[in-house]
Amino acid sequence: MVPLYATTLFISALLLFLVQPMVGKMVLPKLGGTPAVWNTCMVFFQAMLLVGYAYAHGALAALSVRRQMVLHFLLMLAPLAVLPIAVAAASNPPSTDEPIGWLLWQLLLGVGLPFFVVSSSAPVLQKWFAVAGHGESRDPYFLYAASNAGSLLALLGYPLLVEPRLQLADQSRVWAFGYVGLVVLVGVCAVAMRRSSHRPCGPAVRATAGEVKACSSGRDQGQSCRHRPVASAAGSPCAGRVTWVLLSAIPSSLMLGVTTHITTDLAAIPLMWVLPLTFYLLTFVLVFARRRWLPHGLMVKLLPYLLLPMAILFFGRPERMEWLIIPAHLFTFFVATMVCHGELVRRRPPAERLTEFYLMMSIGGVLGGLLNAMLAPRLFSGIIEYPLVMVLVCFVLPRSASGVDAPGERRRDIAVPAVLAVLVALGLGILHATSLDRAGATLMITFAVLVLVCFTFKARSVRFGLSYAVMLVTLGLLGDLRTGDSLHAERNFFGVKRVVLDPSGRLRLLVHGTTSHGCQSVDPVRAREPSSYYHRSGPIGDLFAALNEGGRGWRVGVIGLGAGAAAAYARPGQHFTFYEIDPAVERIACDSRYFSFLSGCRGRCDIVLGDGRLAVATALPGEFQLFLLDAFSSDSVPTHLLAREAVELYLAKLCDHGVLAFHVSNRFFDFEPLLARAADDLGLACLAKFDAILTREQQAEGKLSSHCVVMARHAEDLGGLAARPGWHAPSARPGIRIWTDQYCDVVGLFLAGKRLDLGPRAAVASP
Repeated sequence: MVPLYATTLFISALLLFLVQPMVGKMVLPKLGGTPAVWNTCMVFFQAMLLVGYAYAHGALAALSVRRQMVLHFLLMLAPLAVLPIAVAAASNPPSTDEPIGWLLWQLLLGVGLPFFVVSSSAPVLQKWFAVAGHGESRDPYFLYAASNAGSLLALLGYPLLVEPRLQLADQSRVWAFGYVGLVVLVGVCAVAMRRSSHRPCGPAVRATAGEVKACSSGRDQGQSCRHRPVASAAGSPCAGRVTWVLLSAIPSSLMLGVTTHITTDLAAIPLMWVLPLTFYLLTFVLVFARRRWLPHGLMVKLLPYLLLPMAILFFGRPERMEWLIIPAHLFTFFVATMVCHGELVRRRPPAERLTEFYLMMSIGGVLGGLLNAMLAPRLFSGIIEYPLVMVLVCFVLPRSASGVDAPGERRRDIAVPAVLAVLVALGLGILHATSLDRAGATLMITFAVLVLVCFTFKARSVRFGLSYAVMLVTLGLLGDLRTGDSLHAERNFFGVKRVVLDPSGRLRLLVHGTTSHGCQSVDPVRAREPSSYYHRSGPIGDLFAALNEGGRGWRVGVIGLGAGAAAAYARPGQHFTFYEIDPAVERIACDSRYFSFLSGCRGRCDIVLGDGRLAVATALPGEFQLFLLDAFSSDSVPTHLLAREAVELYLAKLCDHGVLAFHVSNRFFDFEPLLARAADDLGLACLAKFDAILTREQQAEGKLSSHCVVMARHAEDLGGLAARPGWHAPSARPGIRIWTDQYCDVVGLFLAGKRLDLGPRAAVASP
């Protein structure tokens, strides 16, 4: 019976985690590749998991196990009417800062029922196993490890095996077949339980520690029950539930927090979100397994030694040290999650409260996700939730690590950190008033002192947590004093945008984490000159120079506004239409305090808010002479903008001799072979230029290395570009397939791509 139930739970979790990235791809053409889309999807899936666990808990409490078996099997038949899954096929999101409501509604309509039913299977099946009378049924929590192993396999298998081999429609059909198989397995589990030599226990029986009670369930009254409850933490039931929720919410929030911090503030590495989620699931496998590979006590002792040096890494980004800092963040996250989930296992209740335990865990997961996906963007202008939740980790360290209470110790747990906070505040005030050196040395000395103080408190969780909070606040304030080059910070659904001065003080930059979205000289004489990727000596400068040779009156469409540097190329009588998905970028680009490309434009500029592909579809056929796409500089690749169907749409909006251009500068992806394949497939003329050699003068002007691919229906439409230095006819690489709305291979392109240095990151200020 154990292999049957473990296999069924494994398949259930496999389906549960395969559907999540599949659905994420379905909504991609509507909202682009912003990390907030994934975070919102995660909140939805956690909420549906909560609904599934609530159903399992309520149904098993209200019905006998046999009646609940019939109900659950009938419920599993309902999603067959809505399979295969399709999401957001006929609806477009609103053009607002927060399309969260629209996204949640589309997810509910498209995948809500199947996900709810599959999510309820884990607690239901474990409860069935718990009452089956099997020798292992006294403590069925080990089956949760099998469930999370399935989740882990799906998480890693989707980008490596499923996405490169199956189109989206095929993925949905395969998932539907897998769901049918799950229905069959659940039916077999139900039959196996009914045929068990030990009758199921009724829901009214509640065994207590050290007791064995007779079962009473209708005709089964008088049968003996072999259940033995597992040990659980002492305390009131309400306190136990709150603890379960807290221990689940903290890792859930940390997972999203560390993902956002790494991908925004350290390195915009594609698919980086996979690693935190992998570690998150792995901790469940390790702590719920019958054999403990990593002792809980070791994790508890190790955690303070990791948290203290991590404090400075929350606010600092040493240049060229990402490959050391990122593992440090991930390892600390892993150990903190192991501590929280290890405490969950240590405090798990007897088997008869299994569904309640999982329900509280699900509530915690939802609360953690809500903090990061919905509350934090409204409350904070930076990624503050990540270090904030790390402080909470200090407070959940188990009693064994907190020392023995002596008279007055609990009062000192509050008083000592309060005194420390006052002393630090006085020190910061003196530092600010006397204008002492605020460079890195001051930061490091302060950090070292605070580490020594906190280290002496590591045996007292409350005192340690409050002192750690004082340390983080101090380092954050010192960072603000040290980096006074941040002019503006704004955060919304699409991430954190900042306007900063470069170290020389000669350029204003619009940045999202480590990705530059344009810059402008602070010198009024050079303010109208395009810089960064749009420098006149770069590929885009060549493009405008070649096309303007044919006369004026051009209509230009641009996907991706950035700082608005493309508007510097507009001449009187020309009309530029920018398509931008992020309203915050529009506000910043239109604010002449930061950037004046739009306000100083010599032609006409319009801005259309919304996803570029959806907004362009509303343009008139043949409206543009030039269409430029500039949306590929970050780690989140908007694959829907590179699909064959998208290229065909752009061509339909170009006039007969129009030009289609892709600005594809990227640290991690080489899009040139992919676009060359698309040009070959559509019979288009194609040229490309990779401009990586910069003079010192150009670097001082803010020029960055850039890469551009242009297409046209006829070679002569590209003007004199072919004769200009550096332009060449690209060739498609073997093994690179054209992307479509149903197929893309991000991993394959990432592994095959070059690495492009897009300029120093030292220009980016700390949040």
